[in-house]
Amino acid sequence: MVRAVAAIARDADSAAGELARLIAIDTSFPPGNGYAAFADLAEALTAPLGFDHRRIEVPEALWCAPGAPAGGARVNLLATRRTGRPVCGLYFHVDTVPAAPGWSRDPFHLAREGQRLYGLGAADMKGTIAAVLLALRAAETCGVALAYDPMLLFCTDEEGGLYPGVRYLAEQGLIEGHVINFNGSAAPRIWAGCFGLFNLLIRLRGEAVHAGEGNRAGAGVNAIEQALPLLGALRDLKPVVARRHSGLPPPPHASGPLAAQLTIASAHGGGSGGQIPALFEIVVNRRYPPEERFEDALAEIEDTVRAALPAASGLSLETSVIGHLIPTEDPTGPHWPRWQQALALGFGYAPGDFRKWGAASCSDFGYVQRTGMREVLLGGLARPERNIHGPDEHTTVDDIVALARSVLAYLAADFAADLNPDKAESKSWRLA
Repeated sequence: MVRAVAAIARDADSAAGELARLIAIDTSFPPGNGYAAFADLAEALTAPLGFDHRRIEVPEALWCAPGAPAGGARVNLLATRRTGRPVCGLYFHVDTVPAAPGWSRDPFHLAREGQRLYGLGAADMKGTIAAVLLALRAAETCGVALAYDPMLLFCTDEEGGLYPGVRYLAEQGLIEGHVINFNGSAAPRIWAGCFGLFNLLIRLRGEAVHAGEGNRAGAGVNAIEQALPLLGALRDLKPVVARRHSGLPPPPHASGPLAAQLTIASAHGGGSGGQIPALFEIVVNRRYPPEERFEDALAEIEDTVRAALPAASGLSLETSVIGHLIPTEDPTGPHWPRWQQALALGFGYAPGDFRKWGAASCSDFGYVQRTGMREVLLGGLARPERNIHGPDEHTTVDDIVALARSVLAYLAADFAADLNPDKAESKSWRLA
């Protein structure tokens, strides 16, 4: 273990090089066209470590919603290495959000500036893949005996997809043992669960005519202009939604209790100054706490939309849910104390530093819990100042090394063996 921890620090530059290769593949969702190419790279990076591979595609009928912007095969990759030990799943979502306006660097080219590593997905969450590979390589090189056979889960469509890859894998019974989800924070956190979300596509159709026909009565229906009352109604609904608070404990950096959220996430229509626009599409993102029912939150928006569009508007209306993640309930369980201790070793946290909190950010593990796997460990590279989902997202070399050390410790057979619930002589579990 001592030699392997030192090897992780020495090998940090190679981890940055691997991260550069991961970032260079565009896996933005939507649309999610880069999953097969990413699986190719993941196979190439894990094969030297003795992993076998299996690709599983989510059937198109499950993830393809009418009018949704998703496209391309939903290729998930399972990388396994069997020795007969208990299995520990190591989960990554391979998709990123699209690059936001305002990047000062090429989002698909890793930029290293001192300790900082800039690139789309550097923190959420391709950097965690580089960290785990760094840990596994150090264990292999230094002959560290492992307590678990690692199962690497490279999964699709976490960023608001209609049918995330890990959901399909869980429902097919392909996930074994317990799982560490790396879609989390580098902070000393005990995960209390999180909100759900859905994305609702609102499609409004008018009638296209020449823009110069405005002097003729009844010429065309401008979908954008006629939708303005609807946009106003959604804006007015936003503070109503935000008054609904969750009982989940908020993060230490939050300004108050976690609240439900409604966001007009995108609006698109028209294409020419010479034409009355006949189509206007709006995507509303709704984040709902475990105390709310999805059906109620959806009905509230749909009722608001219908009330804001009287028949005299001349518009036809269609709505479609194009993405949905359900809430994740409290995932703590018997493996948490040992994972906590591994995080403390890797990042240098004291036992008293850890706090339990939830989040309005969402996870695809609510679907995994629905299959019966309640416990989920959480770690990652997220920090409030890392600008995840925004321009110039970044992580640091130090955090990648720290996470790698945590993963190495957790997988190692001789680390905190008395806290390992998969060993007969382990103590009963409790949260520190």
